[in-house]
Amino acid sequence: MRVLICSSCAGDRDGTAERQAVLEALRLAGLDEEVEVAGHACFSGCEEPTVLAVQGRGLASYVFSGVDPVSDAGDIAATCQTILDSPDGWIEDARPCGRLRLCLRSRIPAL
Repeated sequence: MRVLICSSCAGDRDGTAERQAVLEALRLAGLDEEVEVAGHACFSGCEEPTVLAVQGRGLASYVFSGVDPVSDAGDIAATCQTILDSPDGWIEDARPCGRLRLCLRSRIPAL
């Protein structure tokens, strides 16, 4: 599974701190071996930064906006776990995702 954080969203951001916060939350959740974190130039969600996407082979893909990768790092890890625990990554009950469930903009079924 991969978490992609928009690297071009506007604002006073520290991409290194964002990535480190998410990596640490994934490590604490025991997911650091299952989930990689990377940047991506643009998701065309500029009106509500920061945009984040989660994708994985054989899993549904998700796009979120209005995310603060540092303060939402725990919810990002919880969302990754919920996706991994759901059939084909399709989340039916998003409550375990915390605030991220309110930031969801798109959900795409697995191929």
